Amino acid sequence: MKQNDNAFSIYVLENENNRIELSDLGATLVSWKTKKSDGSWQEIVLGYDDLDSYRTQDGYLGACLGRVANRIEKGQFTLNDTVYTLPINNGPNCLHGGIDGFSYKRFDVKQDESSIVFHYVSKDQEEGFPGNLEVWFTYSLKKNTLTIHYEALSDADTLVNLSNHSYFNLDGSDSIQDHRLLVKASKFMEVDADGLVKGEYRDLPTDMDFQQEMPISQALSSSIEQIEVAKGIDHPYLFSDSHDPIVLRSPLSHLVLTMNTSYPLAQIYSANYLDGRLGKEQRPMPKQSGICFEAQYLPNEINIDPQTKTILRKGEKYDEWTSYTISYENSESIDQ
Repeated sequence: MKQNDNAFSIYVLENENNRIELSDLGATLVSWKTKKSDGSWQEIVLGYDDLDSYRTQDGYLGACLGRVANRIEKGQFTLNDTVYTLPINNGPNCLHGGIDGFSYKRFDVKQDESSIVFHYVSKDQEEGFPGNLEVWFTYSLKKNTLTIHYEALSDADTLVNLSNHSYFNLDGSDSIQDHRLLVKASKFMEVDADGLVKGEYRDLPTDMDFQQEMPISQALSSSIEQIEVAKGIDHPYLFSDSHDPIVLRSPLSHLVLTMNTSYPLAQIYSANYLDGRLGKEQRPMPKQSGICFEAQYLPNEINIDPQTKTILRKGEKYDEWTSYTISYENSESIDQ
């Protein structure tokens, strides 16, 4: 464990082939270094050298998201006939839990040899949400698989949609355009100019369809409306197959990242608003230098479907997980 001057700390999970650094600030994934076949180490997530930068960032690098990931339309929702108003922090909408969401909170920490539990109690009406909500984010490392387990309990009906906002780049290049992506999804949801979902699943257009692995550049260089509106990919992809629904591959490093999750979809985001500010080792992080796979429930579903899974009833347990496995091209499958 390492501390900085503001008493936020770094906690480490490691084994022979991986070193994971996490912070109690936002339950953030700060670093993931994996050992390559030549014995060198490759950093595979974007981030900063100092924790102070995570306190002031607006890109949510590596942070856990809550109470509600993604956007809530006009910062309002109705639950049990009561209208709740949330902070507006992204255009006309509320994003990632509000101005002072979980990404900026200090978490209590418990650690053992293979896992770290981040715990936080969100008080009733914090950022406008009802109920005292207790959350646990558990990171565990087994061989080459990092798993995040999301748990929550509330003393009143509330909204919960927990996720993580890590930006992956498997070779350290300035762009993820040449990374190759496979996504087992035939449906997605369109977004408007403010990034808010329109509320109806549609067939993926060819340039955004990754059911057959293709370079990410095929989507990012496209002139179709949804790419231009979002300035890249920033859309929920509804999984059609729950086994290995997302696979990211770098032809340069030959590293492969496979994501699995209990969630029904992922918001895939191609870092369209990174602006070149300095990251690790004082290297710039330009637009589209990483990609996020934010596994979650449907964004803004409270304003689309009154039976949304984002409603957590009093006393019920929220229990979801997402795992990421790192491997090499053409290598044998790894026992998870």
